[in-house]
Amino acid sequence: MKVLIVDDSRVMRQIVSRTLRQAGYEDLDLFEAENGREGCDQVRSQKPDLVLSDWNMPEMTGIEFLRSLRGAGDQTPFGFVTSEGTAEMRETAAAAGALFLVAKPFTPEAFAEVLSPVLG
Repeated sequence: MKVLIVDDSRVMRQIVSRTLRQAGYEDLDLFEAENGREGCDQVRSQKPDLVLSDWNMPEMTGIEFLRSLRGAGDQTPFGFVTSEGTAEMRETAAAAGALFLVAKPFTPEAFAEVLSPVLG
């Protein structure tokens, strides 16, 4: 399965990758983008099975990225991994079509819990 990790921080993309592996998802094909605009390009070209995106990024935020995908008819499963997890953000994310929002700092167990329905 292919998973796109979108975050403007290279270090955070690496942490998400490592945490996915620690959660038991060692066989995922992981690739990355630095912002929502790059993420849109990657979704079109790579056809991931799941997108994990930060919320706050330059050029195109995570919520703009998700809305852009859904507006284009793309239903790729999408979740947020972000530093903020307010009730309002969770509601906004769900209304836009996100499956989940995992707040930083996160654990392998938190990833396993939200990803098992999506990735098995």
